[in-house]
Amino acid sequence: MCQEHGAASVSSLAAPAELFWEVPVPEGLRLAPVDRLTVRVVLDNAVDALADQPGVRRVRQNRSLVQPVPTFEGGVGPDGLVAEHGYACWVEVERAGRTRTLLFDTGVSPRGAASNLRRLGLDPGAIEAVVLSHGHYDHTGGLAGLAEALGGRTGLPLVLHPDGWRRRRLSVPGEEPMELPTPSRSAIEGLGFEVLEGPDPSLLLDGSVLLTGEVARTSGFEPGLPGQEAFVRGHWEDDRLTADDQALVVDVAGRGLVVVTGCGHAGVVNLCRFAQRLAGDRPLYGVIGGFHLGGPVFAPLLPRVLDELAGLAPAVLVPGHCTGWRAQQALAARFPDAVVQSVVGTEVTCSAPAS
Repeated sequence: MCQEHGAASVSSLAAPAELFWEVPVPEGLRLAPVDRLTVRVVLDNAVDALADQPGVRRVRQNRSLVQPVPTFEGGVGPDGLVAEHGYACWVEVERAGRTRTLLFDTGVSPRGAASNLRRLGLDPGAIEAVVLSHGHYDHTGGLAGLAEALGGRTGLPLVLHPDGWRRRRLSVPGEEPMELPTPSRSAIEGLGFEVLEGPDPSLLLDGSVLLTGEVARTSGFEPGLPGQEAFVRGHWEDDRLTADDQALVVDVAGRGLVVVTGCGHAGVVNLCRFAQRLAGDRPLYGVIGGFHLGGPVFAPLLPRVLDELAGLAPAVLVPGHCTGWRAQQALAARFPDAVVQSVVGTEVTCSAPAS
């Protein structure tokens, strides 16, 4: 969930002392390098059939896919990809000749992600687990459509942080509090998903993918989601840090770490640093997903975020969803050789160097 708060400033909504939060790194966590990582954007805030970039594959309109359009001669028209204020991506890793697949987030509408999987020619039956970056509605709403697309398949693992079930609202100075839709565990389990929850880092797909769990907040300047509150122990309390915000990490052999984030409420710098700590200080190769830098609250952070990312020297940046258009422009200007435009259908592949 991404919100452009009115004119409130970071200083009025976030106490600096509360922006630090350490998380211990468990011993024995060994992320296995993969030979290839492919991330396909299934849902994002924009779709652009004309987008083009060297070295980046984007799925074009499949002319064989049509839908009824009564205002056209012949009564049919293209059944094209759809965009919405939400995020979902297909994460595919190849290691030792074996390909494994996750779906990371599911967008906001019940059938948005599922319908785009069909349009992209991606088989839902290949998905081995669904991972939710956090509990906000624009990342969790598409589970019903996915269950329908799976055709009654039951027991598909659904991985999330326990705080993903929290009842939440946005309470911004000068505005009425706005309560957010809350995921229903009973309804999700009723669809046939096997819910797996926990706050700690974990390895998925035989150690080829790392889920960060709760992310340490060490940058000191990234404020989480100011104004967010959770209904806990019978009352509303500050929940700006969004503890359930987590990311996927893949180590591409000979390249480094690729971090895949939903909204990045933990802060893109915090996420990248924590990913490196979890993976033995491997270099950062890429960041894909929402950087959450849109709107006046986050605009003052942008220069420092750019500087911190420059120090991490990523080769690939795919800022989408809640990054914000000003931040996307600033990132493209600072890192012209690294930034890839994220639209529905964008496919980014990171492979080990040829031997």
